[in-house]
Amino acid sequence: MIAVSEIFGPTIQGEGALIGLPTVFVRTGGCDFRCSWCDTLYAVEPRFKKDWQSMDAEAILTEVNQLSGGEPILVTLSGGNPALQPLEELLQLGHRQGHRFAMETQGSKAQTWFNQLDHLTLSPKPPSSDMPFRRERFESCLAAAGADTNVSLKLVIADEVDYQWAKALAADYPHLPLYLQPCNTAPATPEQPERETDLDALNTQLRWLVERVTTDHWYRPRVLPQLHVLIWNNERGV
Repeated sequence: MIAVSEIFGPTIQGEGALIGLPTVFVRTGGCDFRCSWCDTLYAVEPRFKKDWQSMDAEAILTEVNQLSGGEPILVTLSGGNPALQPLEELLQLGHRQGHRFAMETQGSKAQTWFNQLDHLTLSPKPPSSDMPFRRERFESCLAAAGADTNVSLKLVIADEVDYQWAKALAADYPHLPLYLQPCNTAPATPEQPERETDLDALNTQLRWLVERVTTDHWYRPRVLPQLHVLIWNNERGV
C-alpha cells in the first residue's frame, strides 16, 4: 500500500526538466528530511498523517484516469519523498495503460524500481535546508536509475553559500542536465502548512540568480522559476 497525500490535475509541471508539460500529480505522504524551508509540510509531518490515504496501485490509477479523462498522461510522483513508497506496481500498471512517470527525490534512498521511471529528478538539498548531503546515497540513486531513465539534477538556491555548493556539486556530475531555481522564500510552518509566498521577493531572488550565473560565465545550468508558484502561489491542487 502507498501513502498518498493528494492526487490532483491535470495541471502543468511547474519546475525542472519537464516544466510546462501537462501532468497529473500523485503526492505521497512521508519524508526522511525536514528542510528548513519546506513548502509541503502537509505531505511531510506525521501530524498530517490522518489526512493521507493508504491506496494500492489500481486505486491510484483509477483516480489518475478519471482526472485525465481516460487519456494517457505524464504522472508526476512527488512528496514528501516518494522514494520511500513501494511504487513498482504503480509504474508497471501505469506503463501498460500508456502513462509516463516522472519523479523527484532528494537522492537519499535508492530503489530498484528507479529504472522503470521515464524521468528522475535528483534534487539534493543545499546547506540552507539544514539537511546533510550524503554522496554515497546520491550515487546509489544514480546507479539504480540505470541507462534508460532520463536523469536530471535540480538544485534550489537560497543564498551565496548554496550557489557555491551547487557549482561544486554540479562539477562532479557534468553529464547530468542541470536546473537551478530560487528557493521559495516563505516556507510553510506547522501552523500554516500552505503559507503564501512573497512573489516580489521570489522574483528578486530569481533575478539575483540569473545575474549570478551570467556574471560568473557559468553557462551550463538552466535557471527556472517555480512556474506553479508564480501562477497560483502555494495553493494546493493545481
